[in-house]
Amino acid sequence: MELKISSRSQEDVAVVTVGGEIDLYTAPQLRSELVGALEDGARRLVIDMSRTEFCDSTGISVLLSAMKRSRDRGGDLELVAPKPAVMKVLQVTGLVEVFVIHADLDALPVAAGTGTAQ
Repeated sequence: MELKISSRSQEDVAVVTVGGEIDLYTAPQLRSELVGALEDGARRLVIDMSRTEFCDSTGISVLLSAMKRSRDRGGDLELVAPKPAVMKVLQVTGLVEVFVIHADLDALPVAAGTGTAQ
């Protein structure tokens, strides 16, 4: 299955929508997109996984690597709406304790973590 990626940025937040399957063959495409977003100035990566049908260990590795890079810049990586198959991988590996996971994009505070005054 093909991997479809789109992204949009606002200030230092990049929202990356991923559709299809993340595996050994498609993970480099995702890695390139996430590294590119960070190089373009994003610190916070929000990964919309609502259209991701499958994610293997290679894809998980890409997400962990991008999370480390974003945290090194004072940001973070957050997952949004992972489907049950992806959520199961995160639960089995214990990564539900590592990643910030949101139910849907609407649940995200607007520009949270981007320095908005409270």
